Amino acid sequence: GQTTSGSAKSPTAGSTGAQGAGTANQAAQPSASDRDFQKFVDEYFDGFFRFDPASATSAGIHKYDGELPAYSQTDIQSEIARNQMSLRRLARIPSDELSENNLLDATVLESLINGRLLDLANIRMWAKDPSYYNAQASAGLFTLVERDFAPVDERLKSVIARERRVPDILNSARANVTNPPAVYTNIAIESVQAQIDFLQNALPHAVAGAQSAALKTDFAGVNQTAIAAYQQFLGYLQTGLTPQSQGNFAIGEENFRKKLLYDEMVDIPLKDLLKIGNEEMHRVQSLFTQAANIIDSTKTPLQVLQSVKQGSPAAGQIISNTQSVLNDLREFLLTNSIVTVPPAPIPQVTESPSFMRALTFASMDTPGPFEEHSIESFFYVTLPNPTWSQEQTQQLLRFFNQYAIRIIGIHEVYPGHYVQFLWLKQAPTKARKLEPSLNAMGTNVEGWAHYCEEMMLEQGYGEGNPSLLLVQLQAALIRLCRYIAGIQMHTQGMTVEQAASLFQQEAYMDPANAQREATRGTFDSTYLAYTLGKLEIMKLREDYKKMLGDKFNLRAFHDRFLGYGTVPIKMIREQMLQDTTSVL
Repeated sequence: GQTTSGSAKSPTAGSTGAQGAGTANQAAQPSASDRDFQKFVDEYFDGFFRFDPASATSAGIHKYDGELPAYSQTDIQSEIARNQMSLRRLARIPSDELSENNLLDATVLESLINGRLLDLANIRMWAKDPSYYNAQASAGLFTLVERDFAPVDERLKSVIARERRVPDILNSARANVTNPPAVYTNIAIESVQAQIDFLQNALPHAVAGAQSAALKTDFAGVNQTAIAAYQQFLGYLQTGLTPQSQGNFAIGEENFRKKLLYDEMVDIPLKDLLKIGNEEMHRVQSLFTQAANIIDSTKTPLQVLQSVKQGSPAAGQIISNTQSVLNDLREFLLTNSIVTVPPAPIPQVTESPSFMRALTFASMDTPGPFEEHSIESFFYVTLPNPTWSQEQTQQLLRFFNQYAIRIIGIHEVYPGHYVQFLWLKQAPTKARKLEPSLNAMGTNVEGWAHYCEEMMLEQGYGEGNPSLLLVQLQAALIRLCRYIAGIQMHTQGMTVEQAASLFQQEAYMDPANAQREATRGTFDSTYLAYTLGKLEIMKLREDYKKMLGDKFNLRAFHDRFLGYGTVPIKMIREQMLQDTTSVL
């Protein structure tokens, strides 16, 4: 069977095309092992999507659109058993007869399934985070209205079917969650309030175009029932659960170590990881100070940063400014041979739908790798709400300052998430296309987008403008604080308050945003993935360059990297370098 150490054989060295590695061998007849593995992939993801149907909708697979489990103890225990059985079944497939692509997929899937088991059986967020349940229910509904992948009436049927499950899901939360950390209960209260608003205002608005009177009547009743269930649940959180929220959010050193091993295939000791993070922090901070001094040496770096962020557009210009930034970025990629951009329209910049505004300032909505019908992509930006105070409006406009929007555009669109997603649609196997459903925030995905911010400036984007560099370096400092806070909060007893002051002192964040970042770390334990992934890609590039010497070409490197899909970077290293040297 496969082992999590990951020793996949290498694909043909020359394959750098969008089809990814190892396509040459795929023409041969599949072996019995290959056929068994394909069947395994189909059945594993079928079970996974029954447990998490919103992920299927999101991936563009619509046969589960009407499904949503209650997430009862029984549902969760049977999902644990299914994953244990899947590992045993995978181990029985002889790996020496698998094609190169299937061997790589089998190695990665084994690791990710181990990671899922760790989450469900050991870390057990479902037993200590009431938001776990709201997240399942809200994603179940949101994914059905987010895109027009089918006529409104058809999607409304699915909305009704899923929304009927809401009371059961909230009952499961009451039954399953005991003694949560106070911070989790507080977040749950906030997210449930947002969800009630979504059900009262945004969801009816999103399905208003339906034709069938019967469906509309049905929806009105089911939606009212769901709202009532949420209102009762909110009361329970505020008065029933808050007093007993004394738990600890830290997952502990052993779980943290295993999570990194299974989700990211990183086995570096935590003390070494911290040392690497602190060294990178010093490097980036000295660059930040240098850039600030170039702009204005009479001010402190923080004062310089604040003045740079003043250059914000008027609300009416945000969308057109952002659209022209995307055009410029794409042009820069093509002119400078940075990466091959698969043919696809430039995402349309548009205002965040009303039901998303509470949740996000800027987000990329790309169709899933299997989505056939709704194939346009949207880059959503949230505009100031007319009812906001002057200060709230100014804060949002400062967020969209002329430099930040360029760095956000690089991360989210060109050549970050959007370009990586276009490559994913061309990934060589079904497993490769669906792996992001199991690990959406990993070092490959977030590492790539974060790496792009630094790489684009290094390649001359922005023509050495020190203000643009300053904003990019602040983004890097925020990710470095996540890296350090995540490890220390979950393995060394760092408190939320200590983490918040880390973000303020080291990344120059204002108190409210620093608090939000620290809070996120309590439930997103490995949000070090941004910096960790960036450092892994930087080292891979350096080592690949050494290996190829004068033959190294940046675009060929990026194309080959993206051609593997979003697998852990360790696997890509083994394929590209033909060795098993350390990722960092």
